[in-house]
Amino acid sequence: MRHPAPRGRFKRLASFGAVAVLTSFLVTAPAQADPATIPGVDEIVSSPNIKLIANEPKTGPFAAENALNSDLAFQGKYAFAGNYNGFTVWDISNPKDPVQAVQVLCPGAQNDVSVYGNLLFLGTDSIRSDDSCSSVGVPNSAPPETPRWEGVKVFDISDPRNPQYVTAVKTDCGSHTLSLVPGKGRDRSVYAYVSSYNLDVVDLPNCAQPHDKISVIRVPLKKPAEAALVSTPVLFPDGGFPGDADSRNTSGCHDITAYPEKDIAAGACMGDGVLLDISKPAAPKVITTVRDAENFAFWHSATFNNDATKVVFTDELGGGGGAECLPSIGATKGADAIYDITGRGSKRKLEFRSYFKIPRENAVTENCVAHNGSLIPVKGRDIMVQAWYQGGISVWDFTNSRKPVEIAYWERGPLSTDRLIVGGSWSAYWYNGYIYSNDIQKGFDVLEVSDRRIDKAEREKTWQFNPQTQTDYRKYW
Repeated sequence: MRHPAPRGRFKRLASFGAVAVLTSFLVTAPAQADPATIPGVDEIVSSPNIKLIANEPKTGPFAAENALNSDLAFQGKYAFAGNYNGFTVWDISNPKDPVQAVQVLCPGAQNDVSVYGNLLFLGTDSIRSDDSCSSVGVPNSAPPETPRWEGVKVFDISDPRNPQYVTAVKTDCGSHTLSLVPGKGRDRSVYAYVSSYNLDVVDLPNCAQPHDKISVIRVPLKKPAEAALVSTPVLFPDGGFPGDADSRNTSGCHDITAYPEKDIAAGACMGDGVLLDISKPAAPKVITTVRDAENFAFWHSATFNNDATKVVFTDELGGGGGAECLPSIGATKGADAIYDITGRGSKRKLEFRSYFKIPRENAVTENCVAHNGSLIPVKGRDIMVQAWYQGGISVWDFTNSRKPVEIAYWERGPLSTDRLIVGGSWSAYWYNGYIYSNDIQKGFDVLEVSDRRIDKAEREKTWQFNPQTQTDYRKYW
């Protein structure tokens, strides 16, 4: 979710999530959903097999409406929760009673977080005066000579209760999201794949067109202060999808999900879905691409099944700030698309199988669209949990690629019936037997599911978990 005004011609509307709330998506006013099917303001509704067991509201400088909660990462007994004003470390030793260990003030949208070993990575996707945590915002209209910084900050979390700022690396167009890939063999490094994009039609300092690339940062684990940009692979030498009235052009990637044990990654790159070979971490290569201009407006994120034979791509229609769960929008827009991976090696292809969208209507004052989720480690099944902003949280099964089925759902009613306040679950992830959600306005949520289809999911295992860096769960089975 991008808090400052988007670069370029879409400045007129607020910008959230993957992309601005594009005017071309809102040509006609959407039809009102049936009020009888929509819960009241802040009312909680759910399937009987899922329940909220804890909620910790936003506090301090993170409490304001424009201080949006963002992504999550996990390590041991801690959850690391991004916010547009910094990040919070939660002690989740007791999932029913999370305790705030520390709150780190470090403004810079959208503060996407990932952790690896003793390091935390914080992505800054708004123009700042410098790379410090006391920087101030810089408008697009500032003179070209004005100092500008966007990119990735690195913190030492050897003591998670006392994170220490280590260094920062500047990247073109900042860091909207980032994905971690460990080095191979004797390479004691971790690589950050930095996804960013340019919504402009003209060049801007630190964000020039064409922007058909990602940035790769190498971080030596023993000397993280020496982190540096090592490559900027151009994934779309032909410019990628040019865009049309309903779908965003490709000018960078929004998100990349890496699966290092399989030497593969899936990129959601605005107008294109991409499969990448990451056998050489500093030099990812495109294997194949896929497009869906008819139904996908903005390729936002991706999730593999455990065998890496399928990918779920999400479409963030409306940029995360629109009411896209309405009868007028339909079931194939602002949804997930399931693709099977066919073929081998460099001959692999992405074959479309079906769409999935939550089957509930939302109010016109609720931003609702497919967003961040993760695989649930159920042996022999392909099941994931997913955030849908104010559409709530959905648990669904895509073992049969052609017939996805929802297992459980949980949601709050709208924040308001008078105006659309951006809110709801930004991220919903499975970790050690529970679902953790970072709600944009309501705070940090913990949910518990009781259902025979997932009761055997791996739990009581403590590991490091970054949703954008998948791991093979078979080692836990």
